[in-house]
Amino acid sequence: MAIFLTGATGYIGSYLAAGFLEQHGERLNVLVRAGDEGEAERRLWQALQLHFDFPAFREHLAARVRIFRGDLTAPALGLPADEYRELVASTDSVLHCAASLNRKSEKSCLNVNLRGTLEVVQLARRAQESHGLRRFSQVSTVAVAGHRSNEVVAEDEAIDWERSDYDPYARTKKFGEHMVRELLPDVPRTVFRPSIVLGDSRRPETTQFDMVRAFVFLADLAMLPLRPDDRVDIVPVDYVADAVVTLHQKPHPEHEIYHLSSGTRSETYRQLTDTLANARGGMKPLYWPGLAGPFHSVVARLAPRRDGVGHAAALLKVFLPYLEWNTVFDNRRVVAEMGRAPAPFSTYCFPLLRFARENRFRYPYRDWPDGAPSHVSIGEPAR
Repeated sequence: MAIFLTGATGYIGSYLAAGFLEQHGERLNVLVRAGDEGEAERRLWQALQLHFDFPAFREHLAARVRIFRGDLTAPALGLPADEYRELVASTDSVLHCAASLNRKSEKSCLNVNLRGTLEVVQLARRAQESHGLRRFSQVSTVAVAGHRSNEVVAEDEAIDWERSDYDPYARTKKFGEHMVRELLPDVPRTVFRPSIVLGDSRRPETTQFDMVRAFVFLADLAMLPLRPDDRVDIVPVDYVADAVVTLHQKPHPEHEIYHLSSGTRSETYRQLTDTLANARGGMKPLYWPGLAGPFHSVVARLAPRRDGVGHAAALLKVFLPYLEWNTVFDNRRVVAEMGRAPAPFSTYCFPLLRFARENRFRYPYRDWPDGAPSHVSIGEPAR
């Protein structure tokens, strides 16, 4: 039997796949959108090369990973009937990580975060009725808490249906949680809500640059339109992945919902900018919260530009509400179960930002090696 993991070619999903393969020896069923087997394997290799060299990747692919070529939003996940039946029959737990992070596109969020989640839930329902499902875990977001200001939010207090949402991403992820809870009442469930996932505390390399680019933009400003003592809840991806993998595999987690966050240990903007200034040997920025309104206007004017500045401004336009809410998310549940807290952003932010700058906000992906077969034989389906 195998874990059905969605989103394995994404940033967090690649860490989850690597965690299961390295730490638990689990078999994985993964859904990859591709025209043929070779393209599917290349997409998975691109996602996992941050974690494995090519020989290790090929070994895992041959022994413990089965790729199903499909589409999250299509009926039966876009799979032929026999493959869909095999996916149901060979799945003993589900970890749903795939999502649209496009906070500006309601269409994308509706299709992926709602229609896609419904398809995954339907597969889980069939597996439960066929042979029983060990667990259904869902990677959600703290953004389901909606508009907040100057708060510490606990897991069971986060969702308030009368509260407005920041964007389509937050709205659809909130309803996705509701859908899973309503349609899988008899399946053990776990909901993971990461806060701002930014970088890996163990190494500077990253393949996800949107928030990094926004922070680099802010780090270059001599004056910031923020309140210096506001806290920003940032968590490293390695902590998020370790928590998800560990608790998904745990027979009886203590809770159903976990904030994967820095909680009340979240650092202030002043702490972060002081760290960066000291590391770079530069001046510390000045803070002028009264410029927030004009700054929003400048960002909106710069966002349409088709250059690096425009790209960073477009990202800031989306993320600024999350940077100004001075709200953190209680993480005592996950800290108690993991026995440790996440690394503070200040301990690894400078190497991360330096890597992003030096590589022009691109990861130096390695090509599929010359002479390597386009696809491997996986033998018997994972069971």
